[in-house]
Amino acid sequence: MEKFFFFLYSLFSFLFYILALPFLVLLSFKTKYKESLPSRFFLWHNKPFKPDGIWFHSCSFGEAKAIKPLVDRLPKAQLRMSTTTQTGLQVIESYTSQSRYLPFEPWLFGWLKPQKALVVMEAEFWYLLFALAQKRGAKTLLINARMSDRSFPKYQKIGWFYRHIFKHIDEVYAQTEVDRARLESLGARNVSVTGNIKLSYLPAVTRKIEKPSGLVVCGASTHEGEEGVILEAFAALKKEQKDAVLLLVPRHPERFDKVAQMAETFALQHAFTAQRYSQNAVLRSDIVLIDVLGELVNMYAVSDIVILGGAFEPIGGHNAAEAAQFGCKIISGKHYFNQKDIFEAIEGIAIVEAGNLSKRLLQYGVLKPTRIKSKSDLTPILESLERVL
Repeated sequence: MEKFFFFLYSLFSFLFYILALPFLVLLSFKTKYKESLPSRFFLWHNKPFKPDGIWFHSCSFGEAKAIKPLVDRLPKAQLRMSTTTQTGLQVIESYTSQSRYLPFEPWLFGWLKPQKALVVMEAEFWYLLFALAQKRGAKTLLINARMSDRSFPKYQKIGWFYRHIFKHIDEVYAQTEVDRARLESLGARNVSVTGNIKLSYLPAVTRKIEKPSGLVVCGASTHEGEEGVILEAFAALKKEQKDAVLLLVPRHPERFDKVAQMAETFALQHAFTAQRYSQNAVLRSDIVLIDVLGELVNMYAVSDIVILGGAFEPIGGHNAAEAAQFGCKIISGKHYFNQKDIFEAIEGIAIVEAGNLSKRLLQYGVLKPTRIKSKSDLTPILESLERVL
């Protein structure tokens, strides 16, 4: 049965790839995909890894940063890193020159070389990735695994499919006991609970920034539809706190120009000053657009209040621990379903509806500084990997 499924899935992936080719060619001209898409779907400048290493796969910028405590404990010569996003690649390239975009599944038949282990972050359930890696000798691990309240019913509907995937995953390391139970119901074996890896390592300040004298508000990791809400809330605050400063940090770099235009227009309408940090790396305007990657933790270090994006729209939220390590007061929207366990590990986060953000920000005096209550244990994962070295 498993061989038959492997054949059918492989055939389907090849057919899907052929049918999608015209769309892939068109999408490859978009700025967001101009590097990742040709590499993933056409193997453009995407050579196979050297064999016999420890291969980590992470999807996004945040996940790529989160695995740093693991990769720092392993021999650099053994590291193989892959990702699916441009921002993710920028992170993993700092770990090793053996960093690549993960090819789309049909390409893996010729691209994938035997490795000692494959370590996949969170919810990257690529059937052929696990199946081929295992067939070619790799020990396969799924780490930081989670099943949110929102996504679990969807996984259950096609549980038969995930049971085939979990047949090729040797060990699973879940974030919580709830995640363990849900994963096991989908066929996961050898499941251990290690907590959230994103709490085991928090990025440190890379350089000291001069803090403005007034109240500093950071609109962090914002998405489409969130900057406008934050700007309006800041304008209300500014009426009471004349020296308040807003640091606006969009999540995705391809939106920097659009958000810059929005901020500049808003500033003109309210007689505020505005600047782009990439053009003047100081915090001397009412509104400062942080349009440089890798600066968010430095902004957290000088912020009094963090309005954490990704949760005022149904995105799923972002890692609040990075700001909580500095004791910042944090305000979040209600759509933090992908970060539920992290939020539960942090004391003091204020959850509000988008429409009530202005009112809550004006009450900043009663907000509590946040505190991280618990962290995670990477020891079982490291011990498992050390056994194959």
